[in-house]
Amino acid sequence: MSSGEDKIRAKIKELEFEYDRTQKNKATNYHLGTLKAKIAKLRRELSEVGSGGKSGKVGSSGGAERGFEVSKSGDTRVGLVGFPSVGKSSLLTKLTGTFSLAAGYEFTTLTAIPGTMHYRGAKIQILDLPGIIEGAKDGKGRGRQVIASACTCDVILIVLDASKPVTHKKKIEKELHGFGIRLNQGPPDIRFLRKDRGPINYQAMVPQSELTEELVFSICREYRIMSADVFLRCDATVDQLIDVIEGNRYYIPCIYTLNKIDQLTIEELDIIDQMPHHVPISAHHEWNLDELMEVIWDYTKMLRIYTKPKGQIPDYSAPVVLHDKGPTIEEFCQRIHKGILSQFKYAWVWGSSVRHQPQKCGKDHVLHDEDVVQIIKKI
Repeated sequence: MSSGEDKIRAKIKELEFEYDRTQKNKATNYHLGTLKAKIAKLRRELSEVGSGGKSGKVGSSGGAERGFEVSKSGDTRVGLVGFPSVGKSSLLTKLTGTFSLAAGYEFTTLTAIPGTMHYRGAKIQILDLPGIIEGAKDGKGRGRQVIASACTCDVILIVLDASKPVTHKKKIEKELHGFGIRLNQGPPDIRFLRKDRGPINYQAMVPQSELTEELVFSICREYRIMSADVFLRCDATVDQLIDVIEGNRYYIPCIYTLNKIDQLTIEELDIIDQMPHHVPISAHHEWNLDELMEVIWDYTKMLRIYTKPKGQIPDYSAPVVLHDKGPTIEEFCQRIHKGILSQFKYAWVWGSSVRHQPQKCGKDHVLHDEDVVQIIKKI
């Protein structure tokens, strides 16, 4: 470790100590917000020093970090994240049939192992990532590689030992958060635009419970931003503003998979059932895996669109899988073949997205799950 890293870590530790010992109230909001900005900026500097300028995946703090080299395949990607020996490898094997070495000792998996889960006509790539440890976000135990790979996933499955879920959950969330992954959150409704000249233009569209104009100016000064538009369209926190200024956070859906429930009592199951975004399972006994696959499907937000050749029945065996972000017929055509759009005239659509069965639609029509589409080409 270089002396530069040592100095930055010492400064971060000093600021975190000051933050922890400061009382949390309205009178200290300004000071606490400024401390958070200083800590976030130093963490980015630490990541840049640690990365040594290598090319690769850019982490949340501005440093470069390359994940495990696994090519993306299928319709979506799900990553298994957790501490060693929680059953990730066994779960991969049960869900995909892909063998991943499982043993009763830690760090059995040393690289990312991919498998494919076939569900509802979709191909879902499952990545079994090596177990992470505390300090992963700072590079311990190949942690940065693991988390960088998790950033490429559409959904993260945090696999927890059901006998100690809360303790492990908080530790893993801290590691992922430190790398810039925001679980089960969407980007805050904040418009932030740096400018070359002029003052900081601050506007709050809704009442703010934490941020003030003075605090926003202070945070911007910490980042040496003297000219910018800052429009708050939600009741934003200091952390959310810092995330927007940093500009490279990852907002990823997460499912907490509580494994080894066969070792729990009914009373303990009732307690963990209060945890949000969770699915209790036993990979060893294959308990509740059907529910887990159903929840994975819901969180990946995929749609199945069936094709119908002219004069034939729809092909229900091989759906075109799109993601539920208002996919249009144009996106449907591009997924099949980009050349279709140049010959596109209109489409006949059957399903819940249209009033009439069928209905003639243009390429801007938004599709729903299990719609049937027939493309009519220009003559």
